[in-house]
Amino acid sequence: MTNSNLSVRTLKMVQMAILAAIMLLMAFTPIGYLKTAGIEISFMMIPVVVGAIIIGPGAGAVLGGVFGATSFIQCFGMSVFGAALLAINPLLTFIVCMIPRILMGWLAGLVFKGLSKISKNKLMSFGVSSLSGALFNTIFFMIFLIVFFGNTEYIKGFQGELSLIPFILAFIGINGLIEAIVCFVIGAAISRALVHYIPANK
Repeated sequence: MTNSNLSVRTLKMVQMAILAAIMLLMAFTPIGYLKTAGIEISFMMIPVVVGAIIIGPGAGAVLGGVFGATSFIQCFGMSVFGAALLAINPLLTFIVCMIPRILMGWLAGLVFKGLSKISKNKLMSFGVSSLSGALFNTIFFMIFLIVFFGNTEYIKGFQGELSLIPFILAFIGINGLIEAIVCFVIGAAISRALVHYIPANK
């Protein structure tokens, strides 16, 4: 391995370590998981999409795993909703917390990689990739939640008389919209700024 390859690999590891440390700091403050008036909003996908954009899809998947791990930790008394799922089935709760976030980070990186090759508009690539992270997070989380917990009394209590699609839209609600907007704006801005100051990971 050449010194150049070694330095690039070291740079990637340092970048990932810094982003993971930021995520751990966010996870245990209101910055990462904002809980107010019964609404839980997460901004943890922002460092994930930043890593996926500036380092690559693999880094996005790893950082998504960090997001998932902190989300699972929240189920131990820090999130009412998570604690309820944990009481129903701890293993399935772990899967719901982990897999959607890993997929989100990986796919957000692939979206940026693809867009950067076909589009000359770099700002659009940053924006769409950041927005995709929030959307992937919400979509995959809801899919796994419905598949694993959709038939439980707890989720049916939320659903009431609503059919599946209206229930999903109502469940996502304002928190999903806020997450998407914040991730789109902040994720794109940070990624674009960092790319100009960090050597390319080629």
